[in-house]
Amino acid sequence: MAAPSEIAGRYSLERRLGAGGMSTVFLATDTVLERPVAIKLLAEHLAEDEDFVARFRREALAAARLQHPNVVQVFDSGEDPGSHRHYIVMEYVDGPSAADLLRDEKQLDLEEAMRIVRDACHGLDYAHRAGVVHRDVKPGNLLVSSDSGSTKLADFGIAKAAEQTRLTEVGSVLGTAAYLSP
Repeated sequence: MAAPSEIAGRYSLERRLGAGGMSTVFLATDTVLERPVAIKLLAEHLAEDEDFVARFRREALAAARLQHPNVVQVFDSGEDPGSHRHYIVMEYVDGPSAADLLRDEKQLDLEEAMRIVRDACHGLDYAHRAGVVHRDVKPGNLLVSSDSGSTKLADFGIAKAAEQTRLTEVGSVLGTAAYLSP
């Protein structure tokens, strides 16, 4: 089934920004506050899986606790009453990811690379002090604002509250393999 054109009676979906195995992100307009937002919709085939729904809700709760200039802000989350799709409404960052910049430019100049890493470290430091571990830091999750040039950490999809962290089961992987520590 295609994505609904409206979520929760107030978010009008405009276009797809990206998709992964568990969700799709759309550019939308908050029709009440008249501002652009990004909406992450949980994949339909996962909506029946209580574990994935719980994980999706945990992502929203973990990210909503974080209020920092270098972390994408979460505004709302829930289940759309019409489509029964689970969603997270986030700040829309108008600009490329660090992965997009690397793909287009092949190599960033040192000053730009240092600014991106510095901003990401500020966001990660804040999240860690708030007890949230991101667990999937990669260039695709670093969004660079076209307006301010600042970088914001996005996608806390596999974030874990530090007090709830336990060892990952043997043989299981969380995160993006190319960016996992050895």
